[in-house]
Amino acid sequence: MRVALHRVAAAALLAVCAATLSFARPDDHINGNRVQCANLVYAVNKSSVCFSDRFLRRLESQTKVLTERKFSKARLDDAHQLAAYPFAIMTGEGGFALTERERMNLRYYVTHGGFLVVSAGCSDPEWIRSFRSEFARLFPGRSMQKIPLSHPVFRTVYQITSLETSHQRHGPLAASLEGFSVKGRLALVFSPDGLNDTSHAENCCCCGGDEITNAEFINVNLLAYALLH
Repeated sequence: MRVALHRVAAAALLAVCAATLSFARPDDHINGNRVQCANLVYAVNKSSVCFSDRFLRRLESQTKVLTERKFSKARLDDAHQLAAYPFAIMTGEGGFALTERERMNLRYYVTHGGFLVVSAGCSDPEWIRSFRSEFARLFPGRSMQKIPLSHPVFRTVYQITSLETSHQRHGPLAASLEGFSVKGRLALVFSPDGLNDTSHAENCCCCGGDEITNAEFINVNLLAYALLH
């Protein structure tokens, strides 16, 4: 894959990263100028260990944006803890239901400057149904829309021209990402196929699911986009 580096200098990226999110102080989500990303603990105690953090190191190598090398756990029922991170992932397998407090915190996070990546572990259909149900409760009357490959999120660092999957789907069945925007800014990205990049996660496998195989590069772009917008 040919690298198409964004023109914005690393210093500018860091400046944007350090700019105040509407819900957090800069020192909350920057640790010694390093961007910290959250792995959400939700539905009381549900989380995932199978989402590769390798894209954090790749972003740093390509842009010089300093990142923490590992995700931090953040409880969705703790608003203060959640507000410490400009970027969070929510992933897993099996059905789930959020508590009312978690719904309130997640709604506030997405609509007040946070960026959420939602990924079905191993393309799990039960988890997908649960998340779609929760989204309908979070944002009644709203919907996620397919993100076209022309969207800036597909070219912030790498030029992404297709979403490749382990089952090599093409045509009408090709993989796509769905997004939810707030005031013109993409704030939530959902992948029913999975952006977990389990081939680079320790002691993990996709077990037959149809994951997006170029997820590492897409995740680099998602984090860069979140810091720039």
